[in-house]
Amino acid sequence: QLQLAESGGGLVQPGGSLRLSCAGSGHTLDSYIVGWYRQTPGKEREEISSINFSGTCTLYAKSVKGRFTISRDNAKNTVDLQMNNLTPEDSAVYYCGADWDPKMIATARPAYWGQGIQVTVSP
Repeated sequence: QLQLAESGGGLVQPGGSLRLSCAGSGHTLDSYIVGWYRQTPGKEREEISSINFSGTCTLYAKSVKGRFTISRDNAKNTVDLQMNNLTPEDSAVYYCGADWDPKMIATARPAYWGQGIQVTVSP
């Protein structure tokens, strides 16, 4: 059974950067497509980025394109999200999710979820 754990969140000032990491355990992560999602109170969880098995194909939501970069290191069993030029609107709980089916990733229904990590962007 795959387990996911996010790390790297916290408080950052507007314009700053954070790097989130999603670590897999219990199974090799290279068997899964991995997505990053975020959620704010009262809103649905939204996909912001995803990466395919080999890391050769990446997708980004319009709201983060050009500022966020997703990458994976299958040898380390991790998928990272580099977040630059952060704004207060990026404040949310960030989750990583993994599934074999891209439709599940795209519709925020992956088989496996991490526990989530808070990112707060504030002066």
